Amino acid sequence: QVQLEESGGGLVQAGGSLRLSCAASGRSFSRNVMAWFRQAPGKEREFVAARNWSGIMKYAESVKGRFTISRDNAKNAVYLQMNALKPEDTAVYYCALDLNDVLPQEDPDEYDYWGQGTQVTVST
Repeated sequence: QVQLEESGGGLVQAGGSLRLSCAASGRSFSRNVMAWFRQAPGKEREFVAARNWSGIMKYAESVKGRFTISRDNAKNAVYLQMNALKPEDTAVYYCALDLNDVLPQEDPDEYDYWGQGTQVTVST
């Protein structure tokens, strides 16, 4: 049974930082693409960042230069370092796993497994 569990969300002031973690269990995912998405109230789920096993990364334009995705294949974990946070970054952040693609994908339909999400709230 594949499971993804996020942690690290919380309340932070604008300009602050948070680091999200996602622990994957059930099998090794060292050769798969892992990603972060987010969903704000009343909005559709949107792509944030993704990284494949060899280090190829993709970011949404809105987070480029502020967010960094990293992974530890030995720990089956993926991280999202979020700096210079803005109120518009407020959302539930989800970790996702793509079992089939080699390159990072932005389309949420490409992802096979999802975590439960962790709330990130950025205050003014």
